[in-house]
Amino acid sequence: MDLPTPSRQRTLAMTALALLAFAGNSLLCRGALDGTQTDPASFTALRLLSGALVLALLVHRPGRSALSSGNTVSGFALFAYAACFSYAYLGLTAGTGALLLFGAVQATMLAVGLVRGTRWSRLQAAGLALALAGLVGLLLPGLSAPPPLPAALMLLAGVAWGVYSLRGRGVADPTAATAGNFIRALPWALATCLLALPWLRMDAEGAALALLSGAVTSGAGYAVWYAALGGLSPQAAGSSQLAVPVITALAGLALLDETISLRLVLGSLAVLGGIALTLPWRRRKLA
Repeated sequence: MDLPTPSRQRTLAMTALALLAFAGNSLLCRGALDGTQTDPASFTALRLLSGALVLALLVHRPGRSALSSGNTVSGFALFAYAACFSYAYLGLTAGTGALLLFGAVQATMLAVGLVRGTRWSRLQAAGLALALAGLVGLLLPGLSAPPPLPAALMLLAGVAWGVYSLRGRGVADPTAATAGNFIRALPWALATCLLALPWLRMDAEGAALALLSGAVTSGAGYAVWYAALGGLSPQAAGSSQLAVPVITALAGLALLDETISLRLVLGSLAVLGGIALTLPWRRRKLA
């Protein structure tokens, strides 16, 4: 039996906390891969492992297994997101990565809405065209364009996260479901480490960043996000994440000494502005 829909105030608070956690993941991953001797496979595995341990402790009950919630498809989607996310940040700044990630997330949710029969106005169609043009402009070859392979990996991460988010709407116990999904993602992460064995490396600082990302901004953050999804429509769930690239870019500028190019600014305005036009603004409710 599903839990009652959370109140508007509680949903807003949980959504805000989750968005800060999402931005934190980009900053922690980028900081680990760019500033320490840590490889993407090790970061991903330790991130998922620490998240799984924290969540398993949170949901532990006598006679109850953490694997009693969640499912295999969501677990794989979580792994696919985390692995592509880590490898993408080998070649992307925090702000560019977040823009590509959450642009793909929103595109995935919009596509699912279309498949399910959602009707679009001309303004919404124009907004989608503008957002796609912004992404194309950001990815076109040039001095300030992100590298193609990392950009493609981040787009795949966004699709996986969009699938994971959509599958999380309406679950009865968000924390338990997140714990089960993290545990199911672990075998995939360990298999990736085996494939990348010759390139595995990690230092203390990188391990600390991975643990923080897994335990706090991933494990706890995703549990909060799953709880918030019960009070959000698919459109609101996707659109609320548009704040993450802005938060991430500003934090990357302040904390990681990253730069913001004119191409990123213009691409961000087109993508975020276009996606904003696709939202059902006449509906003021969150769900």
